[in-house]
Amino acid sequence: MTGDVLRKGWRARRWLIAALPLMWLLWFSLLHAGTAAPLRGAWREAARGDTPAQILNAFGHGALKAFNPSMLQWFPRDELGAWVVLQPGPPSADEERVLSIYPAPMGEVTLFEGKSPPRTLALDDFTAPLHGHGRLAFRLSVDREQTAPILLKFEPSSTVSAPERFELQSMDDYLQQDASWLSFAAACFAVMVAMALMASCFAVMLRDVTFAWYTGYMLCYVLVQSIQTGFLFHPLGASWLAGSELLVGASATALSVSFAALFASRFCDLSRYTPFLRIPVIALGVAMPLIVVLRCSQIPALMDMAKVLVNPVLILGAVLLLCTALMAAFRGSRPAWFFLLGWTPLLILTAMTSAQVTGALPKLDWLNDASIAMGAFEAVVLSLGLADRALTMRRDRDSVRVLADRDPLTNLLNRRAWTEAANRMLADAIEEGQPIALLFMDMDHFKALNDHQGHAAGDRALVSVADILSSELRPSDLLGRYGGEEFVAMLHGVHQEQAMQVATRLCRRVHRLDIAVDQRELLLSVSIGLAMRSLGDTLETLVERADQAMYYVKLNGRNHAHTFERRAEMSGSHHKPHSAHEQSR
Repeated sequence: MTGDVLRKGWRARRWLIAALPLMWLLWFSLLHAGTAAPLRGAWREAARGDTPAQILNAFGHGALKAFNPSMLQWFPRDELGAWVVLQPGPPSADEERVLSIYPAPMGEVTLFEGKSPPRTLALDDFTAPLHGHGRLAFRLSVDREQTAPILLKFEPSSTVSAPERFELQSMDDYLQQDASWLSFAAACFAVMVAMALMASCFAVMLRDVTFAWYTGYMLCYVLVQSIQTGFLFHPLGASWLAGSELLVGASATALSVSFAALFASRFCDLSRYTPFLRIPVIALGVAMPLIVVLRCSQIPALMDMAKVLVNPVLILGAVLLLCTALMAAFRGSRPAWFFLLGWTPLLILTAMTSAQVTGALPKLDWLNDASIAMGAFEAVVLSLGLADRALTMRRDRDSVRVLADRDPLTNLLNRRAWTEAANRMLADAIEEGQPIALLFMDMDHFKALNDHQGHAAGDRALVSVADILSSELRPSDLLGRYGGEEFVAMLHGVHQEQAMQVATRLCRRVHRLDIAVDQRELLLSVSIGLAMRSLGDTLETLVERADQAMYYVKLNGRNHAHTFERRAEMSGSHHKPHSAHEQSR
C-alpha cells in the first residue's frame, strides 16, 4: 500500500514538473504579446561637445548606425555613453503614448523631448510619477508631434550593459502589459520565497543543514533577479538600497553560487558518489564568499582583484557543478537528477543571456523573463527533490529500524524490541486497568530435531512455528522471539480463561504441523507457561512467572499449557533454571 501511494505521488510530481514549463511558456506568449507602434532607430557613441540638435541633424542626414528597435541592441556605456534616436511611424489614433525600454538598463537614460527639459530615469529612481515594472518607461508629451524623432542618451555606467529593445505603445496597452508582467514576476518571486521559507523551517525542525543551504541559494537568487529587473525598487520600494545595488547584486550572485555548491555537496551526496569532486565543490563554496569580502573591502587593489576573479570563477563553478551533478547522477544519486533538472535550464538561460551582450540572439528578448520563471521552476523542482530525499531517508531509516527490531529468521520482534514494546503495553494496561496475559513458549525436542536433521531443518521448523503463532494471535497481541526456540506473547485485555484457551489452541496447531523430530515418530510440539498480571508486577516478574509455569509443563509431559501457581513455583524451586539449549527439550 505504501509503495503504491509513493509511486502515485511520484507520477503526480512528474506531471507537475512537466506542466510547469508549458504554463510559463503560455504566460510568456501573453506577456510579450501587444500592439506596438512601428519604430525605426539609429545610434552612435557619444562624443565630447555633442548636443541634441547635432544628433537629430545627423540622424536626418543618415549619419547614424541604423538598427531595429524591436530587436535587442547593445549600446556602449563606458566613457561618454551612447545616443539613440527613434523615429515613430504615424499613430493609428491620437492618444497618449509610452516609450518603454526592456530589459531595464542598470544605468541612467535621459530623454530629450523638444523644448521640455530633459528627463532622466533609472531603476533606483523614486521621483518619476510613472515607473515601468521590469523596464524603464517614459510618458511622452501629449502635445508633441506624433512622428517627431525621440532622442535618448544612455549615460555612462561602470556596469556591464545588457542589450535593450524599445516599444512605443498607447497608455492603455502599456498599463495592461505592465500589469501582466507585474503579476507574472510577483508570482515567480512568491514561489521562490515560499519554497525558501519552507526549507528554512525544515532546516530547523529536521536539523539538516542541506535545507539551510537551499534557503540561502534561493534567497540570493531572488535578490539578484529582483535587483536586475528593478522589482526590488518598483513595486517593493527599497529606496535604502539605491546607489548600492551593484555591489549588493554582485555579492548576492557570488553567494548564490557558494550556497549552490554547498547545497549540491550534501543534496547529491557527493561524499558517496563523487568523493574526488567533493573537495573542489566545497572549495568553490568557500571561495565565493572570499571574493565578496574582497569586493566589499574598500581597498582599491583588492576590489579590482575581486572584479577580475568573479566572472571566471562563476563560469568555472557553474561548469564544475554541472559536471559533478551529472557524474553523481549516473553513479546512482537520485537527488542529483533533481538538481540537474532544476539547475541545467537556468544555466542554459544564463549562458544565452550572456551571449546576447555580444550581439547574439537579438530576437530572444524574453530570456530575462524566462530566467525569473526558471528560478521559480528550479525552486519547485529542488523542493520536490528535497521532499523525495527526505522520504528516501525516512524509508531507509525505517528499514534499518525494522532490521534492528526484527529477528532475521522468523521476522518476529527480537528480544530487545519485544521488551521495549511489552513495557509500553504493560504501562498502558496498568493505566487503563486492563488485564494482561503473558505466554512463554518453548519448542519441545528442538535440540533432538537439530541433532537428527540438521540446523537447516531446525530453522524451517522455527519459521513454521512462528507463522502459526502469528496467524493464531490477534494483530494487537505482541509476539516475539525471546531467544533460541523460545517465543513470548503478551495478550492485552484478556482474562485467564481466554488466555488458556488461546494457549491450548496454539499447542494443538503446532503439533498438527507434523514436524518429525527423529525416526521414532516423535513430533515437534510446544510447552506454554501462562502468567496473568497481578498488582505490583513488572515485565521481569511477569516473564519470570510465565517461565516457571512453562518449566512446570516441561516436567509434566510437555505439549500443553499451564497457568502459573505458587505450588508450581515451590515444586520447581529445587531445579536449576532451564536453558534454551537444555538436553531435555
